[in-house]
Amino acid sequence: MGIMEAERKTTGWAARDPSGILSPYTYTLRETGPEDVNIRIICCGICHTDLHQTKNDLGMSNYPMVPGHEVVGEVVEVGSDVSKFTVGDIVGVGCLVGCCGGCSPCERDLEQYCPKKIWSYNDVYIDGQPTQGGFAKATVVHQKFVVKIPEGMAAEQAAPLLCAGVTVYSPLSHFGLKQPGLRGGILGLGGVGHMGVKIAKAMGHHVTVISSSNKKREEALQDLGADDYVIGSDQAKMSELADSLDYVIDTVPVHHALEPYLSLLKLDGKLILMGVINNPLQFLTPLLMLGRKVITGSFIGSMKETEEMLEFCKEKGLSSIIEVVKMDYVNTAFERLEKNDVRYRFVVDVEGSNFDA
Repeated sequence: MGIMEAERKTTGWAARDPSGILSPYTYTLRETGPEDVNIRIICCGICHTDLHQTKNDLGMSNYPMVPGHEVVGEVVEVGSDVSKFTVGDIVGVGCLVGCCGGCSPCERDLEQYCPKKIWSYNDVYIDGQPTQGGFAKATVVHQKFVVKIPEGMAAEQAAPLLCAGVTVYSPLSHFGLKQPGLRGGILGLGGVGHMGVKIAKAMGHHVTVISSSNKKREEALQDLGADDYVIGSDQAKMSELADSLDYVIDTVPVHHALEPYLSLLKLDGKLILMGVINNPLQFLTPLLMLGRKVITGSFIGSMKETEEMLEFCKEKGLSSIIEVVKMDYVNTAFERLEKNDVRYRFVVDVEGSNFDA
């Protein structure tokens, strides 16, 4: 199908100010261009980033803002030059909807590191209009930033994979940590952390969860399949683990000491930071130097990695542990997320929700 010329409207739930409270908001949906895919949204996961953005925690929020970047929906229209998708396909959209296409990261298919990347929401598209996210009935996205959801994978299970799943998969793939037999640590057991345990176990790793309390011990060991569970303040247990891990994936989004986790790494081990923290972190350099250890970061994943990750999860039968809610519950879900009161990802049932005030 070609471009539909009539201006179209859609309705989402938007934040109007840093209170972060969402309410119905109707806005113009851009026309379906030659390489665009028009998607009827089925569901959308809730990420901690949605909370930060709606509340302007990063000081860069623009309102009205429709959040949501773990989007799964059905293709209802494709542009004349779209070759990857057809009407009726079940597809996903993650954190990005645009990039420059000409920089070094883009040429290497690492569009998440493009300096001109365009976010799924709280950004400005190439046509000058604000981007809006997945807490809405519909979205229009360039085909490059759309992925097919594997056949047989439930939409609500696929949604968290588009951010939380690929955020863990990408560094394990990039840093050569996919081979079986490795020993890894997952610091923090939230939306990203729980997928980290599942993906690392599916790769054949021995996985230790490192947490601040015993509250999630049973879930980590029994439900997620972790091999060990350690409280970070338990110095005796942490000492036993010293110099034993090939990597630690650090998902903690608040300021914390790094030294306890650097001490767990063996020679050439990697501490991979994933939490968005605005305050400087500190560490003692000998902890790195005397083990040739690495502190690094990783940011979501590329479109190719997203496709690989989805196929990996299908092959291994991996699923997210989720709580499905309606749109009129989203403000309560945000409040609970702020208190870490979710196991382990909220997913909004968009198509089954009432969008009226």
